[in-house]
Amino acid sequence: MAKYLLLKHYRGAPEAPNNVPMNEWAPEEVSAHVEYMNDFAARLEGTGEYVDSNALSESGTWVRYDGEGRPPLTDGPFPETKDLIAGWMIIDVDSYDRALELAAELSAAPGAGGKPIHEWLELRPFLESPPEFEG
Repeated sequence: MAKYLLLKHYRGAPEAPNNVPMNEWAPEEVSAHVEYMNDFAARLEGTGEYVDSNALSESGTWVRYDGEGRPPLTDGPFPETKDLIAGWMIIDVDSYDRALELAAELSAAPGAGGKPIHEWLELRPFLESPPEFEG
């Protein structure tokens, strides 16, 4: 089994065919989308392929250490993940092909007009061991 992270993006991914921002959807369209996501996760729980998932708000702060006795720095000249990442799901599957299959299915979640959004999802494998460096 291999774990993969499926990232849903607010912005930054290639444009989806049904690219209507969620804040412009009707309440019943949002409910249908959330229901699809919950049903998808429940089905994967049944097959043992679901690990965890969550949606993220658009608000957030970059934080970094700025030295002993100094307050942490916040924000900076970075691309804001709070503007990019909408949510995530972790799956644990037998193969890369299965991960692709599930990501494609998740991409079909309904959006505006009840039609699949065909959103691009970022599929990233978990690092199974530290990288090896020649030294």
